[in-house]
Amino acid sequence: MKASMLREEEVEFTAMRAQGPGGQNVNKVSSAVHLRFDIGKSSLPEDVKERLLAMPGRRVTKDGVLVLKAQAARSQEQNKALAWARLEEIVSAAAEVPTVRRATKPTYASKQRRLQGKAQRSEVKAGRKRVED
Repeated sequence: MKASMLREEEVEFTAMRAQGPGGQNVNKVSSAVHLRFDIGKSSLPEDVKERLLAMPGRRVTKDGVLVLKAQAARSQEQNKALAWARLEEIVSAAAEVPTVRRATKPTYASKQRRLQGKAQRSEVKAGRKRVED
């Protein structure tokens, strides 16, 4: 699944004033952008939706809406582009199927190395004991 398969009508942009320093401009211009993407109502495959909803952190609300905020750029258009790029990145990461780890037995040689290391350590510690006459 390509991340570019996201539909623009499924994404909602809201302009707002940016936080932080910026002088007069930051108080007057609504250049920051909130991007809201409803995962449940999107046209993404079900497995991708499940991985997006299971994402750690606070980006996904209880209602299943992914919220991103972009305020790095000074113009609203640039912030929209930044937010869109981040959304594509997140969706493409969720589209990749994680490889399942299969448990394997340790090899005979690795067991021997482990036991040898334990025996060596035991000797070192035994050498610290007080010598009795």
